[in-house]
Formats: sequence, structure tokens, C-alpha cells
Amino acid sequence: MPDFTHFNEQGRAKMVDVGEKPVTRRTAVAAARVLVNEETFALIQSGGMKKGDVLTVAQVAGVMGAKRTPELIPMCHPILLDGIDLKLRLDEARHSVEIEAAVSCLGRTGVEMEALTAVSAAALTVYDMCKAVQKDMVIADIRLVKKTGGIHGEYDREGET
Repeated sequence: MPDFTHFNEQGRAKMVDVGEKPVTRRTAVAAARVLVNEETFALIQSGGMKKGDVLTVAQVAGVMGAKRTPELIPMCHPILLDGIDLKLRLDEARHSVEIEAAVSCLGRTGVEMEALTAVSAAALTVYDMCKAVQKDMVIADIRLVKKTGGIHGEYDREGET
């Protein structure tokens, strides 16, 4: 299994040794969306959810999610993150909460999983805060949008940056 670095010679999972890799600036941007109905959208927009300000709480949850990534994803390295920035916006045409996370560090391994975990935690928080009003919300399109740094270079998802 030469293409998969998270397996040892016996085919068992391992944490990759990044100790010899050079320290470089690493960044990643991830995105997600939560699709809601018109009533839920209006309540989020007006601040009328009983649990509080949905977007603010989801933003904080996203930051916390990025910081806790190695506790949730078994083979992720603990990374000293330099910055985590979440942006949440309402898309009236889609009746959705659009979530974007940008994460950065100086390190030996990338921050893609931290950005993806950030948007996932934020999306789950939107769901949690709105589930009393709507059960059939959809968390969709969790994806890596962009990354920089490391030996694999840059990645830009076509049409999103």
C-alpha cells in the first residue's frame, strides 16, 4: 500500500512520522452548508431561536472543533494552530447557512482536517440549535476549498476561490 501513508507494513493503521518534514506555512479553507426550511431560516435570521444566536454559537463551535481535531480523528497530529476564522452567512435563495473556515499554522503537517472539522462542528451546531423547529435539515457539501503549504503544494477547488 505505497500510496497510503497511514498504514504500516502489516497493513495496520499508524500515525505518520512528520518529524523530518520541514516546517512551512500551512493553510486550509473548508466549507459546508445547512439547508433549512423557510420558517427555520426566518428564525435564524431574526434571532428568534429559543437556544440563542445560532450563527454566533455555531462560529464558536467551529473554532472549538478545529482545536479538538486530533481528539476526534485518530491519526491527526496535535498542531499548534496560528489562526482559525469562521464565516457564517445566510443564503436566502437556498434557505441555507453557508459556513466557511480558514485555518493556518506553521508546521510539518497540513490543517485540512482542522478546517473540515471546524465546518462540520459548526454545521452540527446549527442543526442542534434548530432541531426543535425542524428535524429534516440537511448538512451538505462539506468540502476542502483550498490548501497551501507542504510537499503536495497548493490545491484550489475549481470555481470556489
